Amino acid sequence: MNELDKPNLLIVDDRKENLLVLETILKGLDINIIKANSGEEALWKVMQHEFFLVILDIQMPGMDGFETANYIRLRVKNKDIPIIFITAGDTTLDKKINFSLKACEANAVDYLTKPIDPTALVGKVNKFLKIYKLTKPSHDGTKGQW
Repeated sequence: MNELDKPNLLIVDDRKENLLVLETILKGLDINIIKANSGEEALWKVMQHEFFLVILDIQMPGMDGFETANYIRLRVKNKDIPIIFITAGDTTLDKKINFSLKACEANAVDYLTKPIDPTALVGKVNKFLKIYKLTKPSHDGTKGQW
């Protein structure tokens, strides 16, 4: 499959080392990984490309992950892009409940906590990649196949 035919994944984190870790974990998948260093840059990227999934850090300066997700969803074309949040935040029960509620309000499909478990990340990305391939129309107008 050439680069233009590969599905696009957007990863968003304000720390370059975190982007590198995510990219390294996911490098074996047959996808294009597009990176953004801020919520603002992520919004620009979703205007330029079609994505099967967005992996979005919550804690970023300026526009945080929740706000970024809400802006992504404003555009009709992007309303159904699955978003997985990543957080390094407090893992106490109260914080987890608050985070889960905010993630639901932003229509996230899942979340992961740092440090990232590589097996869990690859498993989640593969799940959404399969869904995308099954639901995306092929060149002849039929739905994709496994």
